[in-house]
Amino acid sequence: MSSLTVNAADRQRLLESYPEVFHRSFLQRWGLLLAAAIVLVYLALCFNFFKVIPTFVNGNWERASIYVQDWYSWRAQPRLRFQDGKVTAQWTSRGQYPQGAAIDWLRPTADGGYTVTYGSEADRLEVTPQHVDVYLGGKLYPVEITPDRAILPAGAPAAMKQDDSKVIVSFGFEGQAEIRTSQAYVQRRFLGWANFFFDTQSPFWGRSLIDVAGLMFSSERLDPQQSNASLALDNFLNNASWQHGDILSKLMQTLVMAFVGTLFASLFAFPLAFIAARNITLNRAANWGTKRLFDFLRSIDMLIWALFFTRAFGPGPIPGIAAIFFTDTGALGKVYAEALENVDDKQREGVKSVGAPPVIVQRFGVVPQVLPIFISQSLYFWESNTRSATVIGAVGAGGIGLKLLESMKTNSDWDKVAYMVLLILIVVFIFDNISNALRSRVMGKKTH
Repeated sequence: MSSLTVNAADRQRLLESYPEVFHRSFLQRWGLLLAAAIVLVYLALCFNFFKVIPTFVNGNWERASIYVQDWYSWRAQPRLRFQDGKVTAQWTSRGQYPQGAAIDWLRPTADGGYTVTYGSEADRLEVTPQHVDVYLGGKLYPVEITPDRAILPAGAPAAMKQDDSKVIVSFGFEGQAEIRTSQAYVQRRFLGWANFFFDTQSPFWGRSLIDVAGLMFSSERLDPQQSNASLALDNFLNNASWQHGDILSKLMQTLVMAFVGTLFASLFAFPLAFIAARNITLNRAANWGTKRLFDFLRSIDMLIWALFFTRAFGPGPIPGIAAIFFTDTGALGKVYAEALENVDDKQREGVKSVGAPPVIVQRFGVVPQVLPIFISQSLYFWESNTRSATVIGAVGAGGIGLKLLESMKTNSDWDKVAYMVLLILIVVFIFDNISNALRSRVMGKKTH
């Protein structure tokens, strides 16, 4: 192997020819390390200022876990009230069972009480007005009920705890129970979404999908006024628990808001961009004024515009369309104007050389160059606004966003929230692919 040697003359010549390589400044030598140190200090200050670590430590993770479970499961929540020496079951408004239904995990007893089983007979409650017998793993833990409080029994396991005047019993995923002086509030959890297709009032309730499909093609009608297929569709859309028809209607409203708002913004931004472009309109005042208008419209967030128009016109899709229109007119106008200012002047000069008027010059010398960019940007904004319309809907601008917020406020319809989020994800995925395909065609590129 040969070694490369540099004599003194060559070394001096290299030092004189490339001084910036051999004599670097302080920032060139230590700039990266200094920047990394500044970023670390900044992050440490942010963590301290926003109390990130205490927030995570003190977070109610148990409640968060319950909310996550509610996304993929459902809770039956009867209140077993102690009235007139017996126990009366009362249900929440969603009513997962029809009136008088025989429920295998909630059985009345001969002494006027109820037996609630959690997965197996080894984990259950024996509820009476005077006491509640809790069985965990087959072992009995009697909870005495006095006029003032429910009393945790001695030697109770960690799954049972005293919370002020009530006793809380946890059965893991299967659910829990809150034993109080006047009632036992039972929560029984099951995988899946209860009554997703048909509510308890439907003649299709409790039937398997195979049975429902067979009835839809059967000549024997459940309702003499309409076919079974029509009845099934009507019962599905008007499901009292899930409100499919209303949710799908609100979803379509959101899509219309995004499309109409983006369309109007594109149509208004198109001519204004020609005024804002300095190489098209040779009037500095007009250029400056139009660009400042774009800055004003896009500097105010879409959510703020939605709040403003909701207060002005009331809740509904019109404030949402107006919010998208105002924000996107400013954003698209700026993008369009920058594209116009970067066109190739040779085409304009060619059209102008044949004596064409200014409108024709722009039509054939400028528009063909920028139209693919304009369409591509409008399609991208349309795709983005499909998501944004959901957010602005939550402040009263209509659409599925408002429906989503209503379900969140109940604090008990998280399965319905998951349903709407899933619908939004599917729609965004579909429109994202449609937009990408159209943009690729407009820009002359093949999709892969």
